[in-house]
Amino acid sequence: MAWPVSLDVALKEWNSVVSALQSGRQILLLRKGGILEQGGKNRFSITHNEFLFFPTFLHQSRGELKPDVAFEPASAEPDVVRITSAGVVNDILKAESRDQVDRLDDQHIWSKSLIDMRFNYKPQNPLYLVLVRAYRLHEPIELANTPAYGGCKSWVPLEHSIATGNATAVLDDVKYQHQRKVILDRLASPM
Repeated sequence: MAWPVSLDVALKEWNSVVSALQSGRQILLLRKGGILEQGGKNRFSITHNEFLFFPTFLHQSRGELKPDVAFEPASAEPDVVRITSAGVVNDILKAESRDQVDRLDDQHIWSKSLIDMRFNYKPQNPLYLVLVRAYRLHEPIELANTPAYGGCKSWVPLEHSIATGNATAVLDDVKYQHQRKVILDRLASPM
């Protein structure tokens, strides 16, 4: 797969999570809402496999992150959004149990209470673990945070494409594949 020269869609994600992805601390996203389920419970797809990260502040909270995670409180979304990274989905995995996610505790920044909340919200819908490879843009892009970008939605089409051709992978191939293998092995191992 060739890396795109530009992207015009972004995935809204907590600023703290975007920072963790950009630093290589994690390669994992949790998704329940904002996903496209086609053909019933057993078929799952994500709307875009390549996207920019659109950092959000409003719904993240200190209590839903591990204590050592950098947290920037905000009472409203900023007037200007700073786009600094993009991502590519490599795996979409259904979390079969809370125990399975607990095995990944050192692979993410979320608190146990957030994991509980995600499992308990609409329990009839499965929780998905999305493995993403993050890329740093050559230069950050600042966008006016227009009403079109607002609201509780995962995907935001951007008014203009953003150049991504010279973005660099946060983790090199060996480090990314190692982190991916750790997650896949822990999810597969019986406990």
